[in-house]
Amino acid sequence: MIGAALLLAAAAAAIPAGEPAPATNSNPLVPIRPHSHIHAGQQTPGEGPVVLDISYSSDTMGVVAGGVKRRARYLDNLDLVLEVDLEDLVGWEGAEMHVYGLYNNGQSISQVVGDAQMVSEIEANAQAFKLYEAWIDQMVAPDLSIRAGIYDLNSEFDVLETATLFVGGAHGMGSDIGMSGRNGPSIFPATGLAARLLYRPAKGWAVRAAILDGMPGNPEHPSRTSIRLGGGEGALLIGEVEAPVAGGRLLLGHWRYTSSFDRFEGTHGGGNAGIYLRGEKTLAESGDRRVDGFFRLGTAAKHYNMFDRFVSAGVKLSGWIGGRPEDEMGLAVIGAFTSPEYRRVNDAGRSEMVAEATYRAPITPWLAVQPNLQYVRHPSADPSIDDAWVVGLRVEMAFRLID
Repeated sequence: MIGAALLLAAAAAAIPAGEPAPATNSNPLVPIRPHSHIHAGQQTPGEGPVVLDISYSSDTMGVVAGGVKRRARYLDNLDLVLEVDLEDLVGWEGAEMHVYGLYNNGQSISQVVGDAQMVSEIEANAQAFKLYEAWIDQMVAPDLSIRAGIYDLNSEFDVLETATLFVGGAHGMGSDIGMSGRNGPSIFPATGLAARLLYRPAKGWAVRAAILDGMPGNPEHPSRTSIRLGGGEGALLIGEVEAPVAGGRLLLGHWRYTSSFDRFEGTHGGGNAGIYLRGEKTLAESGDRRVDGFFRLGTAAKHYNMFDRFVSAGVKLSGWIGGRPEDEMGLAVIGAFTSPEYRRVNDAGRSEMVAEATYRAPITPWLAVQPNLQYVRHPSADPSIDDAWVVGLRVEMAFRLID
């Protein structure tokens, strides 16, 4: 897989840096801005009925102090995303098809750090190439759509553009919901069946609701895309309202599992649920220079979840290096606080805290590099693990094949 990605990179090296080449030939391979798997495959209107995105990301990360031990790891992520406009292709009005294949090498940096929240968002628990998403989206009214199939919840819920700059996994989806359930919700790296409703009542407003498999994938076979309904797994229900506020945007969400869970104290019950509030806003802007900020607050039921409170915040500065308007740098912090029940049973500390500093520099239209530094305080809230310093380098490559 790595070799294939490098061959693509070499083939595209002849394309000059600057704006992506126009799609004038049949089936052109066009360099595009690299992106995380959260945004893979988003189609641009007018590109054609069929678009294939190919992107490859890698994290080379090492613990330089503290943690479990001083080691380095190489993690990678290959995305193959097919988007089909079914209206243009076959006349199915208002319909879009999305098929997403995903490869990860299964290496772990968190085993070396000892943290719970994953210092790399592309860390997966198995080496595998598997089907990650496969859904159809149908517009049923001008402002109303339904999406059904294998679905990544974090592709639309609990996600802010400003926070996607950062490498740490908890900036994608907060740990309060991201670490809930028997195998997590339907997010990277294990997804399941879902149905989603999206309504946009006014400019800047959105109402989202979804019902998802209560236990996506199979924890005993993490390399497979496993679809299984029943067996007491129940469902995950989630709703989110997006609102424009003071020139920015706010997200307010509530989630709940329908099945019962084992409590830390040994009993069994329901009510595994939580809420979150997050927002982003441009704080300052002058020419090519811009400062954006974000925050997130979240809660989860204390009887079932390691972290029952979560907070994060950060700033992103764009265009502050002379002559490089697309360069981005940022500083962000995460605080995940353990529930009292979890602390009593596991003799754990009160929190795991993470601070991240990062700088992302596009080198060409298809290649970007991103050095980053993270400080993890109280990894896994385990008093026996020393605070860890982690250095890393992310490399991203991305191309688009248009028909």
